[in-house]
Order: sequence, then structure tokens, then C-alpha cells
Amino acid sequence: MASMDVFNSSAFSMTSLTGAVEKTDYKPQLLGELGIFEPMPVRTRTLFVDRRNGALSLIPSSPTGAPPEELVKDNRTAVPLQTTRLAKAFTLYAEEVQGIRAYGSETELMQVQAEYLRRMSRVRNDMELTHEYHRLGALQGKLLDADGSTVIYNYFTEFGVSEASAIDFALTTDTTDVRAKCHEVTRAMARSAKGAFTPSTTVHALVGDTFYDNLITHPNVEKTYINWSAAADLRQNTAFGAFTYGGITWHNYRGTDDASTVAIAANEAKFFPVGANDVFKKAMAPAEFGPFVNTLGQDIYSINVLDRDRQAWTRGEQYSYPLYFCQRPEVLRKAVGNS
Repeated sequence: MASMDVFNSSAFSMTSLTGAVEKTDYKPQLLGELGIFEPMPVRTRTLFVDRRNGALSLIPSSPTGAPPEELVKDNRTAVPLQTTRLAKAFTLYAEEVQGIRAYGSETELMQVQAEYLRRMSRVRNDMELTHEYHRLGALQGKLLDADGSTVIYNYFTEFGVSEASAIDFALTTDTTDVRAKCHEVTRAMARSAKGAFTPSTTVHALVGDTFYDNLITHPNVEKTYINWSAAADLRQNTAFGAFTYGGITWHNYRGTDDASTVAIAANEAKFFPVGANDVFKKAMAPAEFGPFVNTLGQDIYSINVLDRDRQAWTRGEQYSYPLYFCQRPEVLRKAVGNS
């Protein structure tokens, strides 16, 4: 019969567990898959984001011998930010471990590890969901806590820019020029980017269910695809799918099943660039425990805490210290299907 002594094995050391959990499968998530957040490992909890407001300007003509116009230095500000701390744990009691019977070719240690990692995987799924929630918040310019109302960071405020008003796509009106609305969005984003956009930059949108359904069935959108093979795709079940129209890739964002915890409101769209320079970052700070202090931050940390006095339980704990942020929130745009 297995005992709590198995947790003294090196397989449950802080370093081993962290490596094992990094290999644990988790459910894919759209914003993580898009890879728009550039990883930025740091050694401290606090980081400074440099912003320069340099802009292009025309050079006036001048007579021969006149002094050249003096270049105005960039206005540079350093905005201090702190990484978040995410932590969750579970407790595995001695009687649960003792109930594991060794059989076949599996050792007691292997069976205990399997049960332990199964629970670790559940915690990892919750951690990944929280990371997706933070990505979604940063993508909208406002990082919220798990309660959905406490603002951790409003990046528009932090970086001193005004949030653009929502554009009304008027999708319930058959005569709306939807393509022109798309151009309005992409032009506004490109102009606000001030050089962050590159020739390979594309604009994407996360949209709620109602917005998406009204978009793909709008008469002017359907006309565009009527003679294309892609028209067949629009006639099929495209729920939680994606398609490109008007230079924008539209994603019917699938969040949590309650359509509220991690979600886009049904009649809204959130626009963001993919492949732009220095727009989205993900800072990762190190764990607060001995082996990791002053090292470059990792994505997830796992530790095992053993009840050494009574050996009645052991606790599996996971920690993460990310900060997802948008350092150019002026490029972000939003829309409603109809106001």
C-alpha cells in the first residue's frame, strides 16, 4: 500500500514538478494560439515601460547658409507596472494515497504521481483560463481581476491616451456599407499606430454571437461571396468560426460556456492588430521561492508542501506571475452591431 513517504521522492521536488506541469496538456485557447503577446521574462515584480511620442514632421525649406532646423527630442516617459500573482492549490490526504493499491507493472510511486498530476492538471486548466482572461482584458486595454469589476490596470489611463468611441456597424440595416465600416476601423488603427504597423500586420476582431451572425448574413457581405467558393463556407454552420472580410479577420470568440466569465458581449466586436511591433507584451516574473528568486520568470511554477509533523496530507500548489499589457492602447478599437 502506498504511503505519504512517496512524496519525499525527487519526483515531487519543486524543480521536477514545475517541469512536469509545463508538459501537462491544457485546452487550446484562441488568444494564446494567435501568439500576439511577446514573452518578456523579468527578474523582478516591477517593470518600467518606455513610451516615446516621437512623430514625423515636414522640414521647411531654408536659404543657403541658414542654420538647419533643430530636431525636437522625443518625449519619453517610463510607466511603472507590477506583475500579477496567481495562485491555486489542492490537498491530497493520506487516506486517499493509502487507498491506491499497487498492481500490474505500475509502482506505487507511479500511481501516486498519476493521481497527483491529474489534480495538478485541473489546477493548470484553471490557470490557463485565467491567463486567457488576462489576455482578453489587455487586448481591450483594461486588465480586470477575476471578479470582472476590479480594475488591475486601465492601460488607456496608465499610458495617457483616450479610448476611442465604439463604431456603430448598423448590421440590422440592409443598406449599410459594411466594407466602408471595415476600412474606417483599419485606417484609424493604422494611423494611431505611428509606425507600429508593418506590411505584414493584419487586423483581427473578436466578436460576440449576435454581431457575428448579423455580419455573415448581412446582404452586402453575402454579395461579396456570392460567386466565390467561400460562399459555401458562410452557408454552413460557422458558429465559433472565423472568416475574412473587408481586410479584417473576424473570430466568433468562444469563451466560457456561461458566456460571461470569459467572453465578448453578444453585440460587440473588439479589434486588435496581429504582427505589429511592440503592441502586446507578456511579462513573467520569478516565483517567490528559493530556487527561483532572481531568475528569469517562467510561465507556471509548481511546488509540493508536505505535512511533515503528522504526514496527514500534502498540498500541490501552482503559481504564476504574469502581466499581460498593451503598451499602445491607442491602436485598439471596438464596435457594436447596432446601437
